[in-house]
Formats: sequence, structure tokens, C-alpha cells
Amino acid sequence: MSLWAIDSPTVELRPNTSESELQTLIRAVYKQVLGNAHLLESERLATAESQLRDRKISIREFVNAVAKSEIYQSLFFNSSSQYRFIELNFKHLLGRPPADQAEISEHVRIYNEQGYDAEIDSYIDSNEYQQNFGENIVPYVRSTSSQIGIKNVTFNRTFSLVRGFASSDSERKAKLIGDIGSNLPTSIKAPAAGSSVSSTDKRFLIKAVKGAGNNLRTRLGNLEYVVNYNQLSGQVQNIHRTGGKIISITEVA
Repeated sequence: MSLWAIDSPTVELRPNTSESELQTLIRAVYKQVLGNAHLLESERLATAESQLRDRKISIREFVNAVAKSEIYQSLFFNSSSQYRFIELNFKHLLGRPPADQAEISEHVRIYNEQGYDAEIDSYIDSNEYQQNFGENIVPYVRSTSSQIGIKNVTFNRTFSLVRGFASSDSERKAKLIGDIGSNLPTSIKAPAAGSSVSSTDKRFLIKAVKGAGNNLRTRLGNLEYVVNYNQLSGQVQNIHRTGGKIISITEVA
């Protein structure tokens, strides 16, 4: 089993997608956008699913429909703080946490000035969404590698939002508001006891690209580290501090 927060395999709608594959795609969208919440048959978006089946809408447009649905609003908007709602919009729609207070403030402004639909559109119509998912790839959590154009601290913050394969996003309190508001680093923490994954007794292989750090004569190169769980956060921070980039983190025997 891998570290609890892992990049998901790409799930994409193709011209020759079969009905069974389409159902897999639809389930993947619901799982990602609804934060692994249990969905009753009566809560499914039958009209949007039919439009997707007939290729009248793309995966991106189906994602948009789910994020604007009553079920999404009831789960993440009606009873959550505004910060938590925005935090989860980033996770569900862009596959990452908010990078800083400026991003959160911008989305507070969008909602206050333009309303709910505009807030959802601001993620799904963004260049970032298009560059990572395009029209027909199901959004997924981008977590185990450093992302081009994304701050390194975002890597750690992803682990605060993703708490295991079977976890849900039902908690109403924002998880990152303190660290982001105070511009503090975020440490990697294991899921609580009783969650679907226990990582504290495991070892992990970190693959990284070496940075130059403060020594311009230092040659760039690939690095590998095998660490225990309690060393993981510190090693990740050391790599980032010296200008390195994380390629992947996987569990080893």
C-alpha cells in the first residue's frame, strides 16, 4: 500500500469509451468532486449523465454540473465556513490546496461580488484546470510530486487535506486557515487512529531532483532517500529548503 495521499491514475473520456468505462468515469467524478461522500441513486445527476453519454457535454462540464448541484452545496457550502468551502473547492476541482492567503482572499472576493456559480467557474474555467485536466480528464489530487509553478509548501498542505483513500470531507472546519493566514509551513501528519491507512511503522522512498542550494557549483542530479514515517516531513522540508524538487514518495518494504 502507498502513502495515503497519492496521485490517482488518469481517467479520461475517449471517443471509443464503452458504457462500462463511462460508468467508471462518472463514479470517478462523483468521488473526486464530492470528496468520497456516499451518493444515493436518487442524488445522481441523471440529466448531466445522459448528456455526457451522448457527448453533448465534456467531463469538464460534467464536473461543473456536479460542483453546482444541490448535493455539493448541501455537503460543502450550506453548513461549512467560507474558508472551508474554498479550501475544498481547490481540492475537489484543482486537485491541490490553496497556496496562500491571497488565493483565498481572491475567491472570497469572487463569491461576494459575483456569487456561487462564478466561484465554481473560477476554478473550472481557469488555465490551471485546462493545463492539467483539459476537457475530458477527471480531476485528481496532485500530491506526490512537486508541481511546476506551485509553491513547495503546497506539497505538504495536500497531505493535510487528503487523509486516506476512504476518508471523506465532511469536517466543517478549515484545516489550513492557521498556516496559510500566518504564512507558516505545514507539517505532514498521519491520518488519525482508526483511519483506513496507518503509516507510522512504515518506510518511504523519496525520489527527488537535487537543487543548487547556496552553492552554485553544486551539480544538479537525482537523489533517493529511504526514511521512516517520523522522518518523512523533516526530509521533505530539507529537500525543499535546498531548492530540490520531489519526484515521488512511495512505500518500501
